[in-house]
Amino acid sequence: MRMVFRWFGEGNDTVTLEQIRQIPGVEGIVWALHDIPAGEEWPLERIVAFREQAVQAGFHHEVVESVNVHEDIKLGRPTRDQYISNYIRTLEKLGQNDVKVVCYNFMPIFDWLRTDLHKELEDGSTALFFEKSRIEGIDPFELVRRINENSSLTMPGWEPERLEHLTALFEAYAHVTEEDLWENLAYFLEAVIPAAERSGIRMAIHPDDPPWSVFGLPRIITSQAHLRRLLALYDSPANGITLCSGSLGANPNHDIISMIHEFKDRIPFAHIRNVRVSANGDFIETSHRTQDGTVHIAGIVQAYHDVGFTGYVRPDHGRHLWGEQCRPGYGLYDRALGIMYLWGLWDALTQSRAQHNNPTYHVESTLTEFVHPKESIL
Repeated sequence: MRMVFRWFGEGNDTVTLEQIRQIPGVEGIVWALHDIPAGEEWPLERIVAFREQAVQAGFHHEVVESVNVHEDIKLGRPTRDQYISNYIRTLEKLGQNDVKVVCYNFMPIFDWLRTDLHKELEDGSTALFFEKSRIEGIDPFELVRRINENSSLTMPGWEPERLEHLTALFEAYAHVTEEDLWENLAYFLEAVIPAAERSGIRMAIHPDDPPWSVFGLPRIITSQAHLRRLLALYDSPANGITLCSGSLGANPNHDIISMIHEFKDRIPFAHIRNVRVSANGDFIETSHRTQDGTVHIAGIVQAYHDVGFTGYVRPDHGRHLWGEQCRPGYGLYDRALGIMYLWGLWDALTQSRAQHNNPTYHVESTLTEFVHPKESIL
C-alpha cells in the first residue's frame, strides 16, 4: 500500500507539510483546489503550482480529493452537459500533471454528515459524532447553521455556494428517486470515464456517509450491491471505488472484508478508519485501533495485504487530541497515530508471510542494509 495524507492547503489547514513529512511512510499529499466552486474548470496554473509545492516538500500529488460534481449533474438538468465538459477539461489538466486518482462522490446536497463535531470520548479526546434520532428530526437549515458556527475553516462538502441555495436544492430533489439518481450517475460516467482513461486517471467514487438516506434525499452508494452496480455501469479500470471503511462501517451489517476481495482490482484508493456503532444507530469516530470501534480494522488491513493491494491509502477522520485546535476530523496527531497503527499491522503481515515462505528467514535479515559494518564504526 502507498500511504498518503490529506492536506487542505496553506491558510486552510492547521497541519503543515513539514509536520506531515515527519510521519513515517507518507509519500504523497491528497489535495484539491477547495476554493473552486463545484462545476467550474480548474485553472492550469493553480494545478501546476500545487504540483511544484508538493514536490518541493518531498511528496507526490497523485491523488485528488475531490473534484466535486455539480448538483445540476446529479439532478439531470439540461445544464449538466456544460458542467460535465468543465469536469472533463479539469481531468485532462490533472492527467497532464501526473495525477493518477480522482476521488469524488454523488451525494445530493450534503457530503458527510454529523450532528456533533466535538463529542467527548471516555479518554477526554473529542471526535465526530452522528446521533441518528437528531438527524431524523432536525431541520437541515439549523444543522447548517451549527456547522458554520463550529468551524472557522471551510468544510469539504459544505461549501457556502452550495448551501446558500439550500431551499431551492431541496425543492429540486423533492421528486428525484434513487433510480433517477442512478440514471444521472450513469450519464455522468458515460461521458467522464473515457476522458479519464485518455488522461491516465482512475475515478474513485466515495460511498455515501452515512450509508443511508438523510432528510429524505436519495442516496445510492450505500452497500456492496450498490458498489457492484456502480462498477457495472461502465466496465473499466478507470471506473473505481474509494473504499471507505468508516463510511461503510457505520452500518455494522456491511462486510467490508468481502468488498475488498470482490472489488480488489477496482479500488485505487482506500480510506481506513474506525467507528463505534451503538445499537440505536448512533456512531462515533474512534482511534484506528481495532478494539476501539466496531470496524475490524486488523481484518481489513489483512484483506488488503492478502489481495496484494498496491493502491493509495490514507487514514481518514481522526480524533482531536491534546487540545489540538484543528479542522474537525483532520488534526495531525490522531491521523499520525493511525498511520503508525496501519503500518504496524502491514509490517507484521509482511514479516509473517516472509517467514512462512522461507522457514529459515530471520528478522535480522531485514536489518542488514541498516547496520553499519563494524569497521566503519571504529
